[in-house]
Amino acid sequence: MSQRYETGMDVRRAVLGDDHVERAEAAKTPFDEPFQTLITEGAWGTVWASDGIGARERSMLTLALLAALGNFEEIPMHIRATVRTGASKQDVLEAFQHVAVYAGVPRANQALKLAKETYAEMEEAGQEADRPNGRT
Repeated sequence: MSQRYETGMDVRRAVLGDDHVERAEAAKTPFDEPFQTLITEGAWGTVWASDGIGARERSMLTLALLAALGNFEEIPMHIRATVRTGASKQDVLEAFQHVAVYAGVPRANQALKLAKETYAEMEEAGQEADRPNGRT
């Protein structure tokens, strides 16, 4: 694999966690392997690996863009990632308020619903959202 792929896997693991990446890798098939390589190199090995902005800001941008575009299925994954990126619940709320104003209240409302559900699941599992690495 390329250096960009290796960097992408490292960043992906740092943001999403080893468990998530291992599940995704186990589900990979020959059919979707080229796509998985594309997102690992492009999204994780280029965009997320850039030092132009921090992980907290990148996390907030990602959540806002997912909500604004109606890509709700990835919001819970990125809410869980905030434990590693440092984006607080308040940061996420601020991002979704921007979505409400600039992309529409229904999309922000749906994103907030998913965030609330995901935060509740995380708390039930003993993972505090506003603590670095979920530690108390």
